[in-house]
Amino acid sequence: MLRPLLVVALPALLVAAWWFASDDSTAVYWPPLRTILRTFPDVWTGERLRTDVLPSVLRLLAGYVSAAVAGVALGTVIGSYRRVRAFCEPVLEFLRAVPPPVLVPVIMLFAGIGDTMKIVVIASGCLWPVLLNTVEGVRAVDSVMAETARSYGVTGAARLRHVVLRAASPQIFAGLRQALSIGIILMVISEMFAASNGLGFTIVQFQRGFAIPDMWTGILVLGLLGLLLSVLFQLVERRVLGWYHGLRDSSRRSP
Repeated sequence: MLRPLLVVALPALLVAAWWFASDDSTAVYWPPLRTILRTFPDVWTGERLRTDVLPSVLRLLAGYVSAAVAGVALGTVIGSYRRVRAFCEPVLEFLRAVPPPVLVPVIMLFAGIGDTMKIVVIASGCLWPVLLNTVEGVRAVDSVMAETARSYGVTGAARLRHVVLRAASPQIFAGLRQALSIGIILMVISEMFAASNGLGFTIVQFQRGFAIPDMWTGILVLGLLGLLLSVLFQLVERRVLGWYHGLRDSSRRSP
């Protein structure tokens, strides 16, 4: 009973603080929260959700899933072979240091200004946390467990699935969690360049038209979307890593 109250307490305090801090505001760019909430249902109708929110979510999922598949696959190969890791490490360190938003103009030259560009931008940023966490997770596989599997004849795809990826899965999911927040940021940034729909495009249009309360409602939608995706991710993580959380909880309870 205490945990749900603690989860709700901080958001409630922040909303209350925002409400009272902005209640008497007459600033153009800082409207009262009550004005923003009153504007919200008029702006985010079912039609706008279909034309702006849905395309953004689909681009995010496409880029995120592409980065997750590529990151886990490449990270498993690089983490499993020392020579491959030594060969790739300098290039990986160089590429991950380049901020993905800087690549937007370059990607536009090759991928155009359509959905492909936006998906590539999202994937280019989400790839690195998944890839690097997978490499570290595969490298950290217990040598005794690996040798035991080999002695029992567990090799090939069975070893990869039941030993390597299972042992590395907590770290892989840590990378996937980081990639999700990066993906939301890049989704918005990519839609600010030569777009005709999407959350990023809509928020910029509101700002350019000085529809400031409408702009703030778009920011609220982004926050709610991030919260929803985080909750869904936690549900999937709890299900996939149930064995890991069970072991961790039992070790905490043991004297």
